[in-house]
Amino acid sequence: MRMRTKIRKISAKSTLMTMCAVFLCISSYAQSTWSDYAAARNTIWEEKLARQVGFLADSLCQGRGIGTRGGVEAAAWIAREFEKARLKKMDGSWFKSFMSEKGQVGHNVVGLYHGGYADCDSYIIVGAHFDHIGNLGGKLYPGADANASGTVAMTSIARMMGAMRIATGRRLPSNVIFVGFDGKESDMAGSIALWNMISNGELTDPVSGKAITPRQIKLMVNIDQIGATLSPLRRERPDYIIMLGNDRLKQSKRGLLEYCNKNLKTNLDLGFDYYGSEQFTTIFYRLSDQRVFIDHGIPSVLFTSGITMKTNKTYDNVASLDYAVFRRRILLMFYWIEKML
Repeated sequence: MRMRTKIRKISAKSTLMTMCAVFLCISSYAQSTWSDYAAARNTIWEEKLARQVGFLADSLCQGRGIGTRGGVEAAAWIAREFEKARLKKMDGSWFKSFMSEKGQVGHNVVGLYHGGYADCDSYIIVGAHFDHIGNLGGKLYPGADANASGTVAMTSIARMMGAMRIATGRRLPSNVIFVGFDGKESDMAGSIALWNMISNGELTDPVSGKAITPRQIKLMVNIDQIGATLSPLRRERPDYIIMLGNDRLKQSKRGLLEYCNKNLKTNLDLGFDYYGSEQFTTIFYRLSDQRVFIDHGIPSVLFTSGITMKTNKTYDNVASLDYAVFRRRILLMFYWIEKML
């Protein structure tokens, strides 16, 4: 009986501590209001998102295969978006080239959003892979949802952060490293290359001039397939988003996402597992670029709208996406990331 009472007390204490952590996380950032984000919201609209996805899914980009001319075109587009967002080049260039184990030359695109304080020495990585299958057997795989959508979402969040800084002058206590990953379809070659750069002290903060270390990375946010509404959590709610995170993240970060969704009016149907299956959640959580960071102990989150019947098909084109819902998802991810800083 004493043992049971003790267990109950410990359980209650643990639950109370978790609830307090969620409350503190939310209340400490509650001062950011709907009106504070007006400049950021105004940087994205449905027609613009469709044009951007359309460019990356166009035949000019040839399906964005690693080591192809089309992949280079896509990387150059991301660099132009980083320039517009007023990000800072790292080590003097947007591009961090690497070679995959298959001998393919890839190009990650990396830019820094500096928090604004001189002593900012922690970082969140926000990434999305831009590569896709390419052209196989004379057939073009456009990859509009997989993963032109995630790439556009990532660059949009960068633009939104820049717009908010200009409009409000607000500084943040952490920095954001934005990354367009190449080589995801080649065994995560791009994310492995970035991690190796950080581990080897080869990625330098352009403001402090110091090498970024693994211990300074407090969170990795990956965005993969975020534009379609073809695999809803509930049939009556096609306006949904899924956030997958490991046990170190689930409770407090889930509470903050729910807070943002309700109070900042995105009103999406939120999911925190892969369609109710623990097994598929575990598998899917490791199928994209966050896996490399998970394996090295970095708290990591994946935002997705799930695999659909068009994934990795020749008809995953610009018409595959629901741009109204896509915009709301980008807004929610932006709100959540900004408050995580």
